Amino acid sequence: MNILIVASENGGLSGGKVGGIGDVVRDISPEIAKQGANVTVVTPSYGFFHQQAGAHWIDSVTVSFSGFSHTAEIYQVPGNTPHPDVKHVVVDHPIFTSYDPARGYHQIYVDDPPDRPFATDATKFALFGLTVAEGLKKKIFGDLDCIHLHDWHAAFVLILRRFHPDYPVLRDIRTVYTIHNLALQGVRPFRWDASSLEAWYHHLPYQWADIADPRWPECINLMAAGIRLSDAVHTVSPSYAEEIRYPTDRPRYYGGEGLEADIQSARKAGRLFGILNGCTYSQNRGVAKRHFPELVTLFKEKILNWAGKRDTVSTDLFVAHARLTDLGSNAGRPKTIITSVSRVVEQKLLLMRASGSRGVSGLEGILTELGEEGIYILLGTGDRQYEAFLTEMSSRFGNFIFLNGYAEDCADALYANGDLFLMPSSFEPCGISQMLAMRDGQPCLVHDVGGLKDTVKNEHNGFTFKGDTVEEQVDNFVSVFKKAINLKKNAPGQWQQICENAAACRFSWADTINRYFRELY
Repeated sequence: MNILIVASENGGLSGGKVGGIGDVVRDISPEIAKQGANVTVVTPSYGFFHQQAGAHWIDSVTVSFSGFSHTAEIYQVPGNTPHPDVKHVVVDHPIFTSYDPARGYHQIYVDDPPDRPFATDATKFALFGLTVAEGLKKKIFGDLDCIHLHDWHAAFVLILRRFHPDYPVLRDIRTVYTIHNLALQGVRPFRWDASSLEAWYHHLPYQWADIADPRWPECINLMAAGIRLSDAVHTVSPSYAEEIRYPTDRPRYYGGEGLEADIQSARKAGRLFGILNGCTYSQNRGVAKRHFPELVTLFKEKILNWAGKRDTVSTDLFVAHARLTDLGSNAGRPKTIITSVSRVVEQKLLLMRASGSRGVSGLEGILTELGEEGIYILLGTGDRQYEAFLTEMSSRFGNFIFLNGYAEDCADALYANGDLFLMPSSFEPCGISQMLAMRDGQPCLVHDVGGLKDTVKNEHNGFTFKGDTVEEQVDNFVSVFKKAINLKKNAPGQWQQICENAAACRFSWADTINRYFRELY
């Protein structure tokens, strides 16, 4: 088979991932190729992939977009781990480029003001989808058997496939649509805005009912379009496929986010499949256990590297560096190292910031229970309000370090050297961080939802909590944390067994990809 993967992220390229989409695209590509298929992954270039060493120009495509003719250049670029049957392709156009001088790197996604959500990204991916469709028409990607599209950013290809008169050839190719996060839907107006369907694609003869948002009829919902217009719909865990059949009751419960009727319809038609993501395992990962001073040195060096890319030394980096300096003066390892690697967003950290019945935040409860003999290190970046909350907590609590950035070596060090990994997501379509921590023998404490529910079993290979209200969820999070810490301290044999059970778990990509071929492709 010849399969095209269309996505906003590709973790197979350096700097090509923000979250789970990038991890999945990186990992499934070679696994699909192992089944004898040829795989091409296409993303925007974001202004820098096409300039990397080894990139070479393939072709150009010219399209009519927003009332003007636009030419985009298509390049093949080398992946981090070359595979003879996997090609990495990027599309370059000025619209795809966004550089953040404050953070010092090119952005894949842009934070728009609240009154125009998704406006910049939707325009970017609307043009990207059109260039991919034109590339398919010109057979730049070869003769395809299947197009695998990821989240709302790629749904434009399905809209053009269904409605655009220039692309009837796309209708002969099977399409699979993967939902990574149903909460992010790419809702934009149909008209009267520069970032709207009719502004992007003039005179497109669309059918309103196929792409309209069920709550705001004057808007297109790109996630809904992906669900309605694809041949197969896939969620990244079985439990998440069940949860999104029911209405959301935010922030207590996250379900269908207004699209539960579309999910139920896909399920009734036999088009909905919940397949758990896998994890990559290797006997020689090369991530060794480190002495604690080595961890401190690694993190301090990374902070200096991040600071060097910013115009000013921000408070978050200053506080983290000061905390690490204090720790470095004491060469001994803390008795307990708590870790997290996470996007700093509401989905992941609401239960850290929200208050329990005692009137304090979940994070404060955790840090209080941890005490002076332990340290909690959280690595991640994202929403500025949550970043500010974590920075403020680090300034108040000497046992909490917030590393506001991302680096693969820092993440690997936390997975390999922590005692307990925290992942209290309010919802989690699948999650990869818990699998990576478990792979290194670090048990996880997780909210019993979605893919976390499918991978972590309470007091067997980790710890789980739940609750009927946010307050209950926060209370139970802190309560289970206290129980886990006490277990580590007072029952070392039982704790060691839980660690061994975590390390023994295998979430095989081979099993996942076999199901892809049987049920999706």
